[in-house]
Amino acid sequence: MTKTIATAEPSGSDGRAVTAIRFGGTLLILAAGLFASIIWSITLGPVNIGVDTIWRVLFHGIFGANDPETADLLASPRAEIIWNIRFPRVLMAAVVGAGLALCGTVMQAVVRNPLANPYILGISSGAAFGATLSIILGTFGIFGLYGLSFGAFAGAMLASVLVFSIAFSGEGSGNTVKLLLAGMAISAVFGAFTSLVIYLAPDSEGIRSVAFWTMGGLTASSWTLLPIPAICVGLGLLIFLTQLRALNALLLGDETALTLGVDAVFLRKLYLLLVSAITGALVAVSGTIGFVGLIIPHVVRMFFGVDHRKVVILSALLGAIFLIWCDVVARLILGNQEMPIGIITAVLGGPFFIWLLLTKSYGFGER
Repeated sequence: MTKTIATAEPSGSDGRAVTAIRFGGTLLILAAGLFASIIWSITLGPVNIGVDTIWRVLFHGIFGANDPETADLLASPRAEIIWNIRFPRVLMAAVVGAGLALCGTVMQAVVRNPLANPYILGISSGAAFGATLSIILGTFGIFGLYGLSFGAFAGAMLASVLVFSIAFSGEGSGNTVKLLLAGMAISAVFGAFTSLVIYLAPDSEGIRSVAFWTMGGLTASSWTLLPIPAICVGLGLLIFLTQLRALNALLLGDETALTLGVDAVFLRKLYLLLVSAITGALVAVSGTIGFVGLIIPHVVRMFFGVDHRKVVILSALLGAIFLIWCDVVARLILGNQEMPIGIITAVLGGPFFIWLLLTKSYGFGER
């Protein structure tokens, strides 16, 4: 029996108009919420800074505007904190949150499993292995400042290639179950290698660095590291916004998608490759942050159904807002010591997901 794509739209032209207005209003609210979250989160920290001060520093940094009062402000430590520490970190949180939510949304459509997330294919384990080699052994030291990022990205892409090679070869090629099992196997293998490197490492400081990195964090955020993940997420979002019909078709199964003119097998490979590249770029700068790509698409589907014409963009916006505030909590909850952001997302996401499983009975094709 063929499934239909369920949405939250009422029937009839009036119902569609109401749904369009609701979607447009939600889009504007989330966009405004993202802007407000960026500004407000910059004010929070060990040094409290007023919004007016932030506006003046950002206006100067972005547009180059200056006046005598601003000149005095720019020479103060507060300007350094705003422009070179907090602002790039908040933007990095927004980029990583949007990217993880986008990747989770696409991956759940590709494997037709609402429990899928960006790390289910072993991408995070591969990235952790590459980062561990860089931190403990200095394997990618030739890349200097980008050594850790390159190691994590290389590990993520290696894991993806291995998963694809297994899943798309032999009997049952391209089967989503085979894809998930291949991801679990590769994840276990890379996890074992990572543990071995850590176990044999003589450097206790390096072990602590690996532990912090594997729990996720945005401490290393800077203007230097921001462009690559921002470009990857931006391009990925633009690409997937042109693939909304195909993403909806994938939820119906390969045979039905083919009747709609969608080559499910080819697109599955392409989408997974893009998701792996984006996730690798994000993991390289933030470590492994769980639950964002799993929870955020679920929240959006609870209110708007599974139609990707709504889910993709709303998930990206909500993911950005969510991770900005998780990072604020990670920065402030322990005072002068920072908590790994992955702990915050797990503490918030775990109970929510358990509640979701116990109280909701919906998935792809049902509410």
